[in-house]
Amino acid sequence: MQATAYTYDAETRSGQVLLDDGTPVPFDTAAFDAGGLLRLRPGQRVRIETEGEGAARKITLVTLQTF
Repeated sequence: MQATAYTYDAETRSGQVLLDDGTPVPFDTAAFDAGGLLRLRPGQRVRIETEGEGAARKITLVTLQTF
């Protein structure tokens, strides 16, 4: 699934992405580290993997979207 980086805290390596429908979804350090990224800028397109549905949805991986 694709999303747009919305917030990112370099100290905690966590933040939020915006889904294409505008829904913000938080990601934690483990999801960021799973993608192998060093940093992330708001506005970058990212690829995410999730598990769960609705309010229980959790991001398990955040990486850059490549075309």
